Amino acid sequence: MKQTIDDNGGAAILERPQVKSGSGKSDAEKQEMQKKMEAAGTPGPAHKVLAAYVGDWEAEVKTWCGSDGPPNISEGTSTAGWILNGHFLKAEFHGEMMGKPFIGQTLMGYDNIKQTFNTVWLSDMQTSIMTCEGKGENGNKVITLAGTSNCAATGRKDIPIKTVFRVISPDKYVFEMFNDGVQSMEITYTRK
Repeated sequence: MKQTIDDNGGAAILERPQVKSGSGKSDAEKQEMQKKMEAAGTPGPAHKVLAAYVGDWEAEVKTWCGSDGPPNISEGTSTAGWILNGHFLKAEFHGEMMGKPFIGQTLMGYDNIKQTFNTVWLSDMQTSIMTCEGKGENGNKVITLAGTSNCAATGRKDIPIKTVFRVISPDKYVFEMFNDGVQSMEITYTRK
C-alpha cells in the first residue's frame, strides 16, 4: 500500500496489485530466463573491439560551418577507459569550440540484444544529449552510427547525423561527423 497526496491536498491510498510468487514459471523456465539475462549482460567480442579507443590521446579537430571554405582547426586531448566492469567505454574530451575551452564526455557500448554499437555525447556547451546507434564493418574497425542533433545557432531540431569511428592503427583513429549528409567535423586522435 502506498500513500500519496491527491490534487486537492488530501491523502489518497493506492493499492498495489498482488503478484503471485512464481508468476506461473517453472524453476527450469526461471533458470533459462536467468541464463539469457546473464548472457545479454556479459561483455563479448564486440566490446573487446572498443579497447582500441582506450588510452590518452592528442586530437586535431577540423570543423566546417558550411560546405565552402577551409575547415577551422583546433587541438584537444582525450582520455578514455572502461567503466562498469568493462560494459562501457567512457571518454572525456578537452578542446576548444568557437574560441572557448569546453569539456565533453561520451559513453560508447555494444548492445548484445540489439546487436548495435551505441554512443551518448554531452558537453558543458549544450543542454542536449546526442545519442547514436549503428553497426560495425571491416571487423568492427569502422563503426558507423546514426542519430539526430539540434543546432542552437539555427534553432533546427532533430537534424539527421552520421558519425564514423575508423581505427587506422593501434596508435591512431579518426572520428567523422556528418550533418544532413555534409561533413561537419573530423577529429584525428593520436596516442600520447
